[in-house]
Amino acid sequence: MARIRLLLVTLLVGVLLTGCLPRTDPSNRPVKLDNGVVGTLNRPAGVRDAPVVLMLHGFGSQKDEVGNMYARLADALAERGVGSLRIDFRGFGKSDGDTGMTTVGAQVEDAVAAYEYLAGLPWVDPERIGVIGFSLGGGVSTVAAAEHPEFFKSMVTWSSVGDFVPDFVDVLGQESFDTAAEKGIVGVDLGWRTIALKQDFFDSLAQYDLAQLITEYPGAYLAIAGDQDFSAAYAPGFVESAQAAPKELWIVPGGDHIFGVLSDDQTMAESVIQRTADWFATTL
Repeated sequence: MARIRLLLVTLLVGVLLTGCLPRTDPSNRPVKLDNGVVGTLNRPAGVRDAPVVLMLHGFGSQKDEVGNMYARLADALAERGVGSLRIDFRGFGKSDGDTGMTTVGAQVEDAVAAYEYLAGLPWVDPERIGVIGFSLGGGVSTVAAAEHPEFFKSMVTWSSVGDFVPDFVDVLGQESFDTAAEKGIVGVDLGWRTIALKQDFFDSLAQYDLAQLITEYPGAYLAIAGDQDFSAAYAPGFVESAQAAPKELWIVPGGDHIFGVLSDDQTMAESVIQRTADWFATTL
């Protein structure tokens, strides 16, 4: 009996001491949503009622983004007390599905599912959720923010598409559109990977008018584009017509579509990351 009492006391003391110890840093935790979307959740240590940012990757990419720009942005946000969730759209990265299921609408659905997951977390302030989209992700974030104007308090776009159809004709070529129309599916070589796209994807591109949709988003808005990238032709008009407040445009001198992130000089990419993190810390 004495040994049992001693064991119980030892266990109780252990539990009490464990409760007094610092908790393990829960940042960069893998999560899987009910719809099969996989993401990385970053919670700043010790922060409650935190603002968070949802990160939507570009075409054919994945949640950490080219040059790990999203992973680096997540760290920069955490340093400012802002959490984040970067996701793989279904069919990409580690999420369920295949690229053949990709449509603009399906990616918007993934964004909505990710928002609802974030809004339900006990440590997140649901009134302070932001979104960032890179390239195609910029278009997806614009659609989601316009269709659900109550969701996002602040939005940033990097090198965003501005008109889905002509932009993707430039990216994929008219032949890809024609082949998908004829055969229902087309294989596309992106250079770093090959993906299959069905006609549904091409049909979905014509269903959204981004120039109109940006006027329906009421939150804070920062558009960043390199002056050597096609997106620089859209960004000024989008910012001008947006009803967002505050709103800001940054055309990066010498910037390409990915802000030089694959070069040895990380100055430009890092400046984009830090300015974005500062924007969210200020507007959320």
